[in-house]
Amino acid sequence: MESLGGFLVDLDYIMKLGDELKVDFIDARIQRYYSELIILDNGVLRESTTNYMHGVGVRVINKGSVGYSSVNSFNKESIREAVYRACKLAKATSNYSARVDLYARPTIKDNVRSKYAVDPEDVDVSEKIEVLRGMFNVARSVKGLSSSTLRFGYERDQRIYMSSNGDYVEFTRRLVGVSARLVAHLEGLYETLNDYESSVAGWEFIKSIDWVEWISERSNIVVEAVKAQHVKPGKYDIVLDNDMVGLMLHEAFGHASEGDIVLAGGSVLGGRTNEKVASELVSIIDDGLIEGGAFVPYDDEGTPKKKTYTVRNGVLVGFLHSLTTAKMLGGEPTGNARVMSYRHPLLVRQTNTYMEPRDWRVDEIMKDLGKGLYIKGRGALGGQVNPLTGAFTFTSGPSYVIENGEPTRLIKGVMLSGLILETLKNVDAVGNDLVVRTSVFGGCGKDGQMVRVGDGGPHVRVRGFTIGGG
Repeated sequence: MESLGGFLVDLDYIMKLGDELKVDFIDARIQRYYSELIILDNGVLRESTTNYMHGVGVRVINKGSVGYSSVNSFNKESIREAVYRACKLAKATSNYSARVDLYARPTIKDNVRSKYAVDPEDVDVSEKIEVLRGMFNVARSVKGLSSSTLRFGYERDQRIYMSSNGDYVEFTRRLVGVSARLVAHLEGLYETLNDYESSVAGWEFIKSIDWVEWISERSNIVVEAVKAQHVKPGKYDIVLDNDMVGLMLHEAFGHASEGDIVLAGGSVLGGRTNEKVASELVSIIDDGLIEGGAFVPYDDEGTPKKKTYTVRNGVLVGFLHSLTTAKMLGGEPTGNARVMSYRHPLLVRQTNTYMEPRDWRVDEIMKDLGKGLYIKGRGALGGQVNPLTGAFTFTSGPSYVIENGEPTRLIKGVMLSGLILETLKNVDAVGNDLVVRTSVFGGCGKDGQMVRVGDGGPHVRVRGFTIGGG
């Protein structure tokens, strides 16, 4: 028996039921999740809520057929019913589903927690609200800023994985942050900027940031952006900042590298292993423990999330895998089998996607370029991608014209369109300033599931990029 937040749970009971039912394989995902959200809307406290959930998800594999069931209870009766339902589902779907086989990896036993100094749950809500109020007082003093929506977010996510192979993996992540949505209005024109700061840390992270300076800088940028001009559409040599590199890699390349999409024939990367798909300056990594990113030491199959290269020096060297896709595609597990919660089935998902830094300084990249555009990711509105073709369209945040090797005139966010492999082949300079970020306010969506991720990279220069008007 083990205590999970006051609940006594007989974790071995699930495995014993699997033995009794003589299934080929059984595993379980146990989760306890707690979150806080505070929203200050133009100085008015609109929301201050906490959320708690817990439960168990059970997967059974028998004769290659899978059954999955979950329950939001830790008592034996409910757990037994969940195991029995999973077994029935596996049997019922055996004639209709493709056979599933798992990669046989070594047994894993571990218990890890993300680092923090001050638990946000021990900090009074009034102190959290005061952080937002201080930011609001600064924002409302900026002429031209018409609206501010400020948020404080926190979550604690404890997950336990165990399997009939003898695995027992437990990890707990704390993630905290503040975000702002700012709207400027001048002479009948509007501009919006969204930004955030989050960290796998405790309350000490919130105290470490000068929020007055942070909100002042962003408030002034969005007001300036109202008056800024649109760039003329066309082809430009551009420099992408850390955030824009991360956004493009995650959306336009990262999803195409996920093993289940490759297996389904939906990826532009399918069948191209060991082929050159990018400039030799480009190496792309998925890593669950990179500083600044989401904390994913293990995936939801208990596999260690090791540093995984999908592209090394321009060559496609592999994909992101679960135990199933690794077996079926002839790869090795990379620790990328993830679920949104105990209720959900496994998908292959990214953790922290980024480009490996090289040796260019940012000022050197721009001076060597001379003339072009400096594309900024903060405030980016996202876009659309097609993993099958690699086509993408993104809208950046407020950006700059580069003249005489320096960013000068502010411009409105621009529309970036292209094919990701063509874009990566046109990279001719990669900076040495790696930055990876994550967020407590969102993540990556796929098949109705959202998981925490991170992305980033160094500054990157791309030649001949197609820019729309924004």
